[in-house]
Parts: sequence; structure tokens; C-alpha cells
Amino acid sequence: MNLTEDYISQKLLAAEQNAPASDGYAEIPVKPGTRLKDAAVLVPLTYVMNEWHLLFTRRTDRVESHKGQVSFPGGASDDGETSEQTALREAEEEIGMLAADVRVLGRLSKLITVSSFRVSPIVGVIPFPYAFKVEGFEVERVFTIPLAWLANRNNYWEFSLRESERSLIAYHPYDGELLWGATARMTVNFLKALEILQSTA
Repeated sequence: MNLTEDYISQKLLAAEQNAPASDGYAEIPVKPGTRLKDAAVLVPLTYVMNEWHLLFTRRTDRVESHKGQVSFPGGASDDGETSEQTALREAEEEIGMLAADVRVLGRLSKLITVSSFRVSPIVGVIPFPYAFKVEGFEVERVFTIPLAWLANRNNYWEFSLRESERSLIAYHPYDGELLWGATARMTVNFLKALEILQSTA
């Protein structure tokens, strides 16, 4: 998949400019009066064995929310932080990724999670291999998935939720890991922004 950082940056900027002004896409209906908490994640893009990969983490069973789920490094924003600052701070706290080692390329549309977070995904290129320092209470594992595999439409389902007009995305297992829900939605949004999603067979 012959993508340059410049191409990725341009596609992300175009997607951001064309995004509707809203609180974000919600996979389930948001009840009126729900107080949304701002958060951000780093969508780490890295070049491994001559192809682009996305880096993910698997959360431990000890965290407060989304126990054991595959996610991007991230968390709630502190007062006065920008989305980029939140994503970079959380990446350093969770996996030891220094902000100076991340080249931010852009951002994706916001997403509202079932836990009432309004998440801003920040896309950044990271070096690999890297001496990750995993925060053991929150993160169980760090791993990557090839972008070409993620972009293959045969590798995930998108199905409607019975109680709403929204849909849920779930990938087939990869290296024993299950990518689904909000993180899968952000992944597919990224692939759509780059215009590299493949069709089904």
C-alpha cells in the first residue's frame, strides 16, 4: 500500500474540512441531557516490514471502563488541554510513547462512545520497533495490524443495531485480538478518509 505521509495528511485535512459540525457520531442513541466528557486517542500509524500498520493496545480487566477491549492509546482530557495534547499525554502514560517521537498528521471526526465520551482521534506516525513501556494497570498488550488487512472489506462486518438506526463494526480476529466497537469505527473512518477501503469479494 503505497501511501506517503503527505498524502495521508492531505486526505485527513480534506475529511476534517468536509465533516459535519456536530458532537460526533454515536453508535447508540444519546439520551437528551447526557453530559459528554471530552477525550482523545492517538491513532498510531507505523511502518513495519515494508507496509503500514496501525498500533493498538488491549486494555486490562482492572480498568474502570471498556475492560479487556482493543483500543487506541487515549483517555479523558484535562482542563485546558487540546485534543492533540491529550492524545500525546495518554500515549506516553499508557505505552511510554514520547510526544517528541510522534509526527501528528491530522485528526478524524469525533466519536461518542457508550461510556459518554466525545473522543477526538489524532493520527500520528510513530517509529517501530520502539521501546514501549506499558502501564500495567491499564494496558495488557501492544500490537499492530497491517493497514492492508484492515482495509479488506472481507475482514469485518457492519451490522445494524436493533434498537437504533446506527450500526456496529466488528473485525474478524487477528493475532488472537478482537477489534470492534468504537475503535473499529475509528479505524474504518480512517480508511475511508484515505480512500483505501477495498470492496467485498
